[in-house]
Amino acid sequence: MFDSAQRNIHYLRLSVTDLCNLRCRYCMPDGMDKLEREDILTYEEFLRLAALFARCGVDTVRVTGGEPLVRKGVEQLVKGLKAIPGIRKVTMTTNAVLLEQQLPALLEAGLDSVNISLDTLDPALFAKITARDEFAAVQAGIHAALESGIPVKLNCVPQVGVNEGELEALAALAQDKPLQVRFIEMMPIGYGAAMPCISGPELLVRFRRRWPELAPLPGAACAALGDGPAVYYTVPGWKGDIGFIAAVHGKFCASCNRVRLTSQGFLRPCLASETGCDLRPLLRGGAADEELLQAIRETIWSKPREHHFGDNSMPATRGMYRIGG
Repeated sequence: MFDSAQRNIHYLRLSVTDLCNLRCRYCMPDGMDKLEREDILTYEEFLRLAALFARCGVDTVRVTGGEPLVRKGVEQLVKGLKAIPGIRKVTMTTNAVLLEQQLPALLEAGLDSVNISLDTLDPALFAKITARDEFAAVQAGIHAALESGIPVKLNCVPQVGVNEGELEALAALAQDKPLQVRFIEMMPIGYGAAMPCISGPELLVRFRRRWPELAPLPGAACAALGDGPAVYYTVPGWKGDIGFIAAVHGKFCASCNRVRLTSQGFLRPCLASETGCDLRPLLRGGAADEELLQAIRETIWSKPREHHFGDNSMPATRGMYRIGG
């Protein structure tokens, strides 16, 4: 369906858990309290809501967390989502720690593509960023995904004074591998609000110094890689591409096509806004589908026209792991 700004909202980001097996400094540092189990929606509740979102025109669902693979049976959720009339694509964002062992079941369930978070190629720095020694497992997950043939994107958050010296090395993975390496600006949300941002335009200038032939992909080629906000570039002869998601310095609100459902059942029409609708009380209070549909439609219709990252409206303690990455 269309919102009040006439944007076609057809993409749902569905967070299935607030738990994660890593502790990335800008998302979920050590010491965070976890939600009570009864506060999290069941898979049956997620599927009921997803079917209603499909009736509102949603055709793409991205399963996120936290880390979605730490929740048992997530492949059954993927299978259930794929069976919903109108849902044509189900994807997942993961840190890949558990991907190698769970990938066969996910592929059998019908998972269409996977996005993998990777901020460094240095095992020691990986342990520093994530507070966990899981670099080898992540590499194994990436390798398994590439070997399977499922489309793979790597998501990197450039961090001043942390990984900024190896961003070219990360980008160069697209030279020999059929994947997209995307650089996502540090967003002023939760713990990332206190960390400086390396902008997408600044990074593009850097990369063009390294690869003068780096050129934007044509619009049709970009669209084939997904309907998100990334702008893609490549170098002749490369097997993959480089993408930039400049949420702060390249505001793309006018073309935003998504909403987010947290693991607790709160529908957020905008990542950078605290507005939305808590669907869990309706779900568990006996609401009929039509009542839930009305709540979903009203929330989508009232989606903010743009974010206001500069006004410090997001609570400093509201980590991305709670919102849904």
